Amino acid sequence: MTPKQPLLVLEDLHVYYGAIWAIKGINLTVNEGEIVSLIGANGAGKSTTLRAISGIVRGSSGRILFQGEDITRIPAHEIVKLGIAQVPEGRRVFANLTVFENLELGAFIRKDKKEVKKDLDYVFTRFPRLWERKNQVAGTLSGGEQQMLAIGRALMTRPRLLLLDEPSMGLAPLLVKEIFAIIREINGDGTTILLVEQNARMALQIADRAYVLETGRIVLEGQAQELAECDEVKKAYLGG
Repeated sequence: MTPKQPLLVLEDLHVYYGAIWAIKGINLTVNEGEIVSLIGANGAGKSTTLRAISGIVRGSSGRILFQGEDITRIPAHEIVKLGIAQVPEGRRVFANLTVFENLELGAFIRKDKKEVKKDLDYVFTRFPRLWERKNQVAGTLSGGEQQMLAIGRALMTRPRLLLLDEPSMGLAPLLVKEIFAIIREINGDGTTILLVEQNARMALQIADRAYVLETGRIVLEGQAQELAECDEVKKAYLGG
């Protein structure tokens, strides 16, 4: 079996917010085709890690490599063009625009109209509810539908790497299951995923590998299934 190639590599990454040392020298790899989960308590630095990868915050030192290219100093809009899309925490859809307009905005950097249409069809196939509500204003959608729209909008950039920040936040348990099933399907269709998630149980169920972050440092890493059975992880994140 051919070993998986690293798509994303973080090397000794440090991030400061002013005087706050948020990320303290983490090393992390996401291989082509994987789902990798990043779990940890609130304030551990999970979202900051994603923001650094997507160029929203600047790493203070260390390197971020994507497909072997150093992207540490590249602006956020250029990183999207390289093939990294982020679904932010709290969804952040354009509330006054329709579902269709939100999805169109996801493809604003693309010129290949025929391929954009193909991706729009793909999103509507993956999320039939978005098709039903395509002319509805996004602010009137339920939380679950807004999450679907946020993921769909990110997919319109045709990413090689999808960064998902707390996709289950504020959703009812049934909807969480549905969103996670869709995440698995998107990965099965060929998109590599780095998932930040407080619902550690669900995150470890769908991931290939995982990292545990505590106060800006990686304290555990390994196969997701092994971490799910690790006493330390069970006690801290899985309730027993």
